[in-house]
Amino acid sequence: MHPVSERFDFTGDELAPAYRAAVDAIEAGDLVVLPTDTVYGIAADAFKADAVQRLLDAKGRGRDMPPPVLISVVESLDALATDVPDAGRKLCEAFWPGPLTVICHAQGSLMWDLGDTQGTVALRVPDHENTRELLSRTGPLAVSSANLSGQPAALDVYDAEEQLLDTVAVYLDGGAVDGGEPSTIVDLTGDFPHIVRIGALSVRQIRDVVPEATTDDEPTEVAPEASEEETKKDDEPTAKQEKATDVRPAD
Repeated sequence: MHPVSERFDFTGDELAPAYRAAVDAIEAGDLVVLPTDTVYGIAADAFKADAVQRLLDAKGRGRDMPPPVLISVVESLDALATDVPDAGRKLCEAFWPGPLTVICHAQGSLMWDLGDTQGTVALRVPDHENTRELLSRTGPLAVSSANLSGQPAALDVYDAEEQLLDTVAVYLDGGAVDGGEPSTIVDLTGDFPHIVRIGALSVRQIRDVVPEATTDDEPTEVAPEASEEETKKDDEPTAKQEKATDVRPAD
């Protein structure tokens, strides 16, 4: 538990103190809560195994639910993942930055320990300008939803503070997030892109880009205005996790 947590305004033009505090905390192996375009996330240096374990402990979850990794730009995809199919690249080009998480084969040379990933990694570029700027300064961050396991994902910094308390060194207050729905997760490690969680992006939106995408959760054919409704969940990668990463994703 961190002895003293600090909160910083993460809006407007005076962001220097917030960036400095967050970068210092990440470099020290501490945790940072930050806003994304979906929900608030709790972040740790993806390449510090003790920091990632601290993140899992703060949420109350085990190594069988490793966190996704946020990156600042699409170009970082090939630095962290390998054997990305053309269909996966089309999805990333279409929906990054945005609420799409892709599960890929991880680069074998990377020195990290995110948990029991079975050689995969879940990646996303968030559609939040200030958070992407922070990611450009820290490098890839392991990020799970900022909540205790089993509780609703935090939609503002105060909710995150109430749940996580002093386990977090720095809280970045970006105001209430507009999204509230988790990212849609697509597994790219099989023969076809497989939607393992339907979130902010619908099956229809995914198939508009890659018609061959499969899912075990086919949407019911209903009136168009109702077909896009999704259930709000904890924003982290799901049940495909037998061969992937965070099973109930949380960005």
